[in-house]
Amino acid sequence: MSATLSVRGLSAGYGRIRVLDGIDLEVPAGRLTAVVGPNGAGKTTLLKALSGLIPRAGDVRLDGVPLPPDPAAVVARGLGHVPEGRHLFPQMTVHENLELGGWRVPRGERAARISRVVSLFPTLGERRGQLAGSMSGGEQQMLAIGRALMAGPRLLMLDEPSLGLAPRLVDALLAVVTRLHDEGVTVLLVEQHVAKALSLAEHAYVVERGRVVLSGDARAVLDSDQVRAAYLGRA
Repeated sequence: MSATLSVRGLSAGYGRIRVLDGIDLEVPAGRLTAVVGPNGAGKTTLLKALSGLIPRAGDVRLDGVPLPPDPAAVVARGLGHVPEGRHLFPQMTVHENLELGGWRVPRGERAARISRVVSLFPTLGERRGQLAGSMSGGEQQMLAIGRALMAGPRLLMLDEPSLGLAPRLVDALLAVVTRLHDEGVTVLLVEQHVAKALSLAEHAYVVERGRVVLSGDARAVLDSDQVRAAYLGRA
């Protein structure tokens, strides 16, 4: 059910602007790995490059096999991506958005997966016929995660799932992320709430200016002077 991601020498950017410069990271199967860092460090670019949404250079492997830089092939191989900003289809209903997330799946299996998503996010079951664009930010984030789960990912990448949400909703969403991880899904979490992300994760990477500047056990990273001073406001 879970997958291993291995990245070596990953570089990517936009046109002539290079954002990532030789990123190395490992996401072991079944583990929850966090990537933290300041705004503009390259965290979102990292996930876009892994998903094949932007050109990249370097070696990216899923379960030891090269991962092609093509979004459809990435999804087919079992890598799901919940992007920053959700990117739902606002004029389509909750149910239709979920159906689109599982468009490659046979109809019977698709129905089973929708039931699974609704078990994780009961609100989506109550709002099946509601237009996605009319939902609250927290509900839209639930739907974005649910849509990604419809493809049956073995490795789920989440880009700032708590962005713009109230603390109560942040805790609820991260509880679902923990549940997915406990059930065996490999998770790569990019999150602005550094303390929350590192308290959930098992391994962590700190990215600054397109490079990994610190990595290791998430609790050790959280307790490091470098992270406490830069991101938690404590010396």
